[in-house]
Amino acid sequence: QVQLVESGGGLVQAGGSLRLSCAGSGSIFGLNAMGWYRQVPGKQRELVATITAGGLTNYADSVKGRFTISMDNAKNGMYLQMNSLKPEDPAVYYCAAFSIVRPGGYWGQGTKVTVSS
Repeated sequence: QVQLVESGGGLVQAGGSLRLSCAGSGSIFGLNAMGWYRQVPGKQRELVATITAGGLTNYADSVKGRFTISMDNAKNGMYLQMNSLKPEDPAVYYCAAFSIVRPGGYWGQGTKVTVSS
């Protein structure tokens, strides 16, 4: 059974950096892409960044130039380097993995990011 576990969230000052990690246990057959999403209370979960199995990346406009997504195929791992954090970035960040057998994705439980101004 595939499980994704996020880590690396916490409290940081505006302008600071955090690196989120997503560790996957179990093999993901037919992995297409992985991604980071975030959600604040009362709002829908939104895409932050995605990366395909081939390494192609896509970012939300709000994080372009500040966040970098990367993937470790061998470890079923994924990372999100977040620099220049802004007061609008706080949220619970979720990692997800999408495969041909589970298009809706496998999801982690989330890690909370808080930014102090």
